[in-house]
Amino acid sequence: MDAMNPTATHDGDTTPAPGLDAVLSSAADRARAAVVEFSGEDTVGDYLGFSYDDATAATHRFLAKLPGYQGWQWAVVVAAHPGADHATISEVVLIPGPTALLAPRWVPWQERIRPGDLSPGDLLAPTRDDPRLAPGYTATGDPAIDDTAVEVGFGRRQVLGEWGRAEAAQRWHDGEYGPQSAMARSTRRLCRDCAFYLPLSGALGVMFGVCANELSADGHVVDAEYGCGAHSDAPQGGGTPRYDPYDDGVLDIVETDES
Repeated sequence: MDAMNPTATHDGDTTPAPGLDAVLSSAADRARAAVVEFSGEDTVGDYLGFSYDDATAATHRFLAKLPGYQGWQWAVVVAAHPGADHATISEVVLIPGPTALLAPRWVPWQERIRPGDLSPGDLLAPTRDDPRLAPGYTATGDPAIDDTAVEVGFGRRQVLGEWGRAEAAQRWHDGEYGPQSAMARSTRRLCRDCAFYLPLSGALGVMFGVCANELSADGHVVDAEYGCGAHSDAPQGGGTPRYDPYDDGVLDIVETDES
């Protein structure tokens, strides 16, 4: 690539104003000097060519030689008005080249939060206009919530709306304590028939309750069709039903005298 003949790498489609072609295309040395002044001689690599930005401006590019910026380029925008005999420096910036190493797309923090990320002392406010929530003075469609709100004078400022209840119900139904979990599939007994099952009040009480068995899903919301081996109607008996229990205390040990 010939640094003395930048037009050899001209890759722009914009037509420069009459008389400015030579002025803009010959500004490579002036552009390099601007990068050197901005960042130092050791940070500028090979000349990569130029392209026209519009009728009065062009961008000259140089390989960047900076730690951590492999594949990046210096882009120097030069400009000139019709009749000018030289171009002036408009801007010096770093831009990623086609092989540049780029950081992953930035994701807003509220989209990065996952269940379990909340720690003691953290504040996690709902998003603005959260579709799960409804103003406390509106009817939610859940009698247990609406009746309580009327009784205490509108109650909470916001309540869980119909959409929020449906989303929670689906998540619980599909989760660890739902009917499709490995534990539930290993038994025929259902939580809705268990003495340890405490149904939720309101609309969600039709499908869900809280387990009160400290040896099972204690304190967790469980689907009514979830089940486990600690059901209140589980048959009495010791050991696993797959094997017959034995007591090694009744074994006789006979010593033999082999000579």
